[in-house]
Amino acid sequence: METFFEWFRVLYDDTGINLPFLYDSYDRGRMFDGFLMTIKLSLVCLFFSVIIGIIGAWLQGSSLKWTRRIINGYIQIFRNTPPLVQLYFFYFAIGSLLPKVQNDWGGQEPLLGSFAWAAISLSFFAGAFNVEIFRSGLEAVPESTVEAAEALGFNRLQVYTDITLPLAFRVCLPALNNNLVNLVKTTTLAYAIAVPEMLYEANQIWSDNVNVTEMMLFLLVAYFLLVGVLVWVMNSWERSMKIPGYGS
Repeated sequence: METFFEWFRVLYDDTGINLPFLYDSYDRGRMFDGFLMTIKLSLVCLFFSVIIGIIGAWLQGSSLKWTRRIINGYIQIFRNTPPLVQLYFFYFAIGSLLPKVQNDWGGQEPLLGSFAWAAISLSFFAGAFNVEIFRSGLEAVPESTVEAAEALGFNRLQVYTDITLPLAFRVCLPALNNNLVNLVKTTTLAYAIAVPEMLYEANQIWSDNVNVTEMMLFLLVAYFLLVGVLVWVMNSWERSMKIPGYGS
C-alpha cells in the first residue's frame, strides 16, 4: 500500500500533478476525516429532514387553523430563503442567544457547535420541501381508502401511520429521492461555518499546497461517486417498494 501512495509522490515530481492527500499521511488523514464528516452530516440531515416531512405533512391536515398556518409559514420561510442565509441565521443569530458552557480547559464555548447548527439548518431546509412532497403523495391516496379505514374504527393518527402514509410514501419516492440527493450536495454549505467536511478539508489542503485544480477535480469525482451511490440505493429502494398496478 505504501508503494501505491509513493507512486503519487513520483507522479508529482515527474509531472507536477500534486495529490498530497494520497502520498502524504497527514493530508490523507485530513481528507479521510472530511469524507467521514460529510457522510455523517448527510445521514443526520437525511434522517431528520424525512422525519420533519412526515410530521409536517400530518400537521398540515390538522383541524386546528393555527397549526396549519404555522406549518405553511415554516414551509414558505424555508423554501423562499437561501439555505446559506438560513445557516448563518441559525449559527450567528440564534447561536449567540444561547448560553455558553464551560469546557474542559476552563473557558467558555457555545452550547451547540458548528456541526449541530449545520445539521439543524439543513434538516429544516430540506424538511420544508419534504413536507410538500409527502403532502402531494397523501393527496394521491384515494379518499375511499381513508373512508374505509375510518369505517373500521381507525382514528386520524392510525389512518395516517397505517394506511395513507405507506401508500403515499411509494407515490412520492421519486420526488423525495431528488430532494435528498440535493440535500447531500447542499451539505457543502457547512464549510461556511467551519464544519470540517470534504470541501473544508480540501480547502485546507490546497491552501497549504497551492493545488486548487487537482483538489477541485478530486471533489467533483468524490461527490459524483458519493451521490451516485445514494441514487443507486434510493432507486433500488424505490423499485423494491413498488406495488404492481398501483400508481401507474
